[in-house]
Amino acid sequence: MENSSEQSAPTIHWRLQEWFQDIDLHTQAQLKTFQEELIKANRTISLIGPKTVFFADAIHFSDSILGYRTIVQSHSLAGDIFCVGTGSGFPGIVISILDPQKKVIILESDSRKIEFLNSVINSLKLTNTSVLNKSLDQMADGSVQTVIARGFGSISKAIMLGRKSVAKGGVFFHFKGEEWGVELSEIPTQLCSLWSPSLVGDYKLPIGNMKFSVIKTDKIG
Repeated sequence: MENSSEQSAPTIHWRLQEWFQDIDLHTQAQLKTFQEELIKANRTISLIGPKTVFFADAIHFSDSILGYRTIVQSHSLAGDIFCVGTGSGFPGIVISILDPQKKVIILESDSRKIEFLNSVINSLKLTNTSVLNKSLDQMADGSVQTVIARGFGSISKAIMLGRKSVAKGGVFFHFKGEEWGVELSEIPTQLCSLWSPSLVGDYKLPIGNMKFSVIKTDKIG
């Protein structure tokens, strides 16, 4: 008699080929390999929530793809892309796969997540990608031009950490849910003289009705 727990085991979905038919087969294969390594590593390292593993194709991969596309449809990104809050590989590794001509630098201070990220980078031969054992506020003053963050706390926290390292004229992109308006209202007055926030665009995941947004904060001071 078959084990009932095996019969009812949830399916780990992978539907990117259905949802993003414009992505070539090589890139699709790299994304699938990343998913496999993520699931394997997630058994011992807390990279993504256990309940999101089964729908990571929508919740994490599609969100990273659609958020990045929202950015590049309206902006020409200057210099290297610095990614923060990317210990799980989202959106940094996904951006690296989608845009191999762009240099992506992931900032991460957790040694176990650094090991995971470097393993994925080496496995996929992502020569455009590197990991620095630093936080954003540890970067040299004015050394960062473009930053992207997903799952990195509030906008206020992010721009506070980047107030010195992001150069004047630089830009910080934030992947956000429907609560982004509240976050903007909570930005301290002293930061408003350094940053100017605006909406880049909205998108919806291939499943569900929740709207997501990309907010940018331009460094003006």
